[in-house]
Amino acid sequence: MLSIGGLTPFTTIDYPGKLAAVVFCQGCPWRCSYCHNQHLLDAGQSGTVTWQEIIRFLEQRRSLLDAVVFSGGEPTMQPTLPEALQAIRRMGFLTGLHTGGPYPQRLAACLSQLDWVGMDLKAPFKLYDQITGVAGSGTLAEQSAELLRASGVSHQFRTTVDPFLLADNRIEKMRLMVEGFGAKLLLQQALLR
Repeated sequence: MLSIGGLTPFTTIDYPGKLAAVVFCQGCPWRCSYCHNQHLLDAGQSGTVTWQEIIRFLEQRRSLLDAVVFSGGEPTMQPTLPEALQAIRRMGFLTGLHTGGPYPQRLAACLSQLDWVGMDLKAPFKLYDQITGVAGSGTLAEQSAELLRASGVSHQFRTTVDPFLLADNRIEKMRLMVEGFGAKLLLQQALLR
């Protein structure tokens, strides 16, 4: 069903206030320099965990976990994500998503199956290309942010504090933008290599 690059069986930090497992989806269209999951970028690489293994694992954790979060890579890169979310909800788990927003139409198809979304904002939308290396990525992320805001699904916007954002008051511009959304911007520290 999904190409899965890994599984974190237990976390308290990937879904606010809930005990969760994280399914890491293989593949991402963007190439952010600070990415801490670079091993998941190549969509052509075979997954390391099967969907059946994920389901078997979760069947044993029904009373121990509250939620399952899909992360990556970029989970919305995979066309079967809506079906995967639906299957997880049928098992009785809350569903969460970590996304950068590169596929607004897929995000829209998933929203009815999601309980929470953490959207990673890379930069002010006009500067996205400089972070992602992909032309037009800011427009796609902006569309996804608008969909998320209008959805009624619980969510948060966060950004990784990359040195690029420390110039020209970019973090402050992003903070004001997110406050305009009626939310607060969560800052995450970039991992140093």
